[in-house]
Amino acid sequence: MKARRMPRTALCRRVLLVCAGVAGLSATAAVEGHAQARRQAARTQVAPADLDCRAVLGLGVTTRRTFCDVLTGRDPAEGAIVKLPPHRGPLTLRFDLHNRHTYSEDEVKAHRGYGLYTATIGVLTLDNTLIARAVVQSEFRRREDLLDRVGGGAGGGVKAVAPIGREPIAMTIPAEYEAVSFLGEMLEEIRADGRPTTYTAAGRPIAVISNVEVEYTPPPAPRRR
Repeated sequence: MKARRMPRTALCRRVLLVCAGVAGLSATAAVEGHAQARRQAARTQVAPADLDCRAVLGLGVTTRRTFCDVLTGRDPAEGAIVKLPPHRGPLTLRFDLHNRHTYSEDEVKAHRGYGLYTATIGVLTLDNTLIARAVVQSEFRRREDLLDRVGGGAGGGVKAVAPIGREPIAMTIPAEYEAVSFLGEMLEEIRADGRPTTYTAAGRPIAVISNVEVEYTPPPAPRRR
């Protein structure tokens, strides 16, 4: 007995139905994936960091930012410490890194105010584990090269030391850490005479940070009984 052959029209209809079903499943999976990504993004929070700055440079006159000096050292407990919020998984630490310049109007007028600065800092855990380094290089030639002036100078004016340059930094902090510390490592400076000078002595301010914030996923809320 010969097997009956399905009419070509019915076979095409069945193939189309199967393809439509597969496409529907793929579309459903894609929608669910996008929804999950949106839920994950909604759970992520960005907040100003809880920064314990040991050497506050001051408040910017124009930017209204609080500028914090980063000091050289070997003990993370003596650095600028960020207390991380309760979080699930790794988090992202963001900040702006600046160089420091001591501004002098007389030196600028005499064409002796030039400065090229390269500062290197480290972000460490409190048990002295280096997470990452950050570097900023800035050049000063004229007053407009200053990022901002800092209030709190003599007679209610501005301080001579001012931040220059701006290097946005972002680094991933592993999930298990609850705090990190900023410590300076080295400053290379070239002044108008062209002679390079390197500073590594402990306790010296060699860079400035500002706009420190964290992006993290909060832990799940405790279940109610």
